[in-house]
Amino acid sequence: MKPWNVTLRPTKGVLHLLVEDLRGDLLKARLPLAPEHPRALLTLLEGLSLWVGEPIHAVISADDPPILSCGGALFGNDHWPVESTMVRFEQRPTGHRRRITGLGDFRPLYAAGRGARP
Repeated sequence: MKPWNVTLRPTKGVLHLLVEDLRGDLLKARLPLAPEHPRALLTLLEGLSLWVGEPIHAVISADDPPILSCGGALFGNDHWPVESTMVRFEQRPTGHRRRITGLGDFRPLYAAGRGARP
């Protein structure tokens, strides 16, 4: 199988998630920003890694630099997640001011995810 790339975009109260492979979109989701369990996001991404049978590269992207430090909301504490052998995280600003609306407009995630190929 081809590698999967994940782009995560936290905004106020919402986490947008986009999973792509070389052929295009595989999965889009809009989730609450703060999961109920501190390992929820890492476990979700590890599950995707198991599904594809390869490590996942996840880019956390945000327009607003303070949101990039939202590890506490995403991971249930004030620390960046410990990477597993199945998930590697990178953080990167999107570089432009576009808002994702609903589940249809994932252009900022596409832009952020490009160039993130392992």
